[in-house]
Amino acid sequence: MLAEKLGLDYLDKSLITSVAVRLELSDADVEPHDERPGSFLHRMLTALGSAPLEMAGPPEIAAWSPPYDDPAFDPRTAVLRLTQEVIREAARSESAVIVGRGAAYVLRDHPAALHVFLRASRESKLRALQENYGFEAAAAQRQMKRTDANRAAYIRQVYGHDWAHQAHYDMVLDTGRLGYEAVAESVMAALSRRPV
Repeated sequence: MLAEKLGLDYLDKSLITSVAVRLELSDADVEPHDERPGSFLHRMLTALGSAPLEMAGPPEIAAWSPPYDDPAFDPRTAVLRLTQEVIREAARSESAVIVGRGAAYVLRDHPAALHVFLRASRESKLRALQENYGFEAAAAQRQMKRTDANRAAYIRQVYGHDWAHQAHYDMVLDTGRLGYEAVAESVMAALSRRPV
């Protein structure tokens, strides 16, 4: 809504496509690594996949091969680095609304960036998932828990910060109490009053 009102680019799911094109992968290959923390198992398998064959086991046992041709290729690291680069490129144009992916941390020193955290009560989030995306009540609850847990773990693991800590943002707005229209108007008002 904000991007439309201001005539700006909107970077959310389109970030996945931008990263996929640069890595010459499909969106489906990139999406599992998008804004999700790395698991211990993933890190262990990546390490095993790049280990010399003699360390993988006796010659009579077939060695495990990673899902990509280059055993040193870590898709999660590649996706993270390219996502950060796409965010920086969008910020240089100063004409984008960037959603998530640690943009507040990637652009923490960018003078023109306005960092906004949108929050809502549990009930408001569940209602929004049901009304806007058609989730059933139980599925909405699972989706909300999974999304919030992934984002919190991702920011903690990649940037070493608490995702929801208000000190990382210029504004914290409650979409459940204010409504989306008022939130967009508040952000636009803040942008119009910023020093150039």
